[in-house]
Amino acid sequence: MNTEQIIRMALSSGFTHAAPFDPALIDCKTQVREMCEACKAYGTSWVCPPACGTIEECSERLHKYARGVIVQTTGELEDEFDGEGMMEAAVKHAEHFRDCYKLLRNTFEGVDMFALGAGGCSKCQKCTYPDELCRFPDAQQSSMEAYGMLIAEECAKNNITYYYGKNTLTYVSCFLFK
Repeated sequence: MNTEQIIRMALSSGFTHAAPFDPALIDCKTQVREMCEACKAYGTSWVCPPACGTIEECSERLHKYARGVIVQTTGELEDEFDGEGMMEAAVKHAEHFRDCYKLLRNTFEGVDMFALGAGGCSKCQKCTYPDELCRFPDAQQSSMEAYGMLIAEECAKNNITYYYGKNTLTYVSCFLFK
């Protein structure tokens, strides 16, 4: 398994962009985590703060990985108020993410991999948090933001384009490997 192979698999899963991502450069920021508090999912899901761990625990978890791949879905919008186009891009990104995650797990069975998506988990209509354990622990994934990552900054540090021009919107996720 090499990074180029993973990038090819990501692109074949439908992502518009995929590139190497160095986990050593990840900076988990308290300020990003604090923005999560305004989200309706905060405190209601196993994959969102505070259940996903402290910012220090998240940073420690991420820095155990040696390499990664960042994946993006860029949607074209009619204008900056195109809510339908935004939702369409979000749905496509979630589909690409699920397909790629499944492909990577099946292809590299037994490899220690950690995936962070865009947005919170939507596997269940209502999460079991905090009353019961997660029903699907192998399928859950937190978002990069829940782990304190400022997406534009992480892309810039890894020489990955984030802004693809006027009337575009890019969703970003990543896969990390030991």
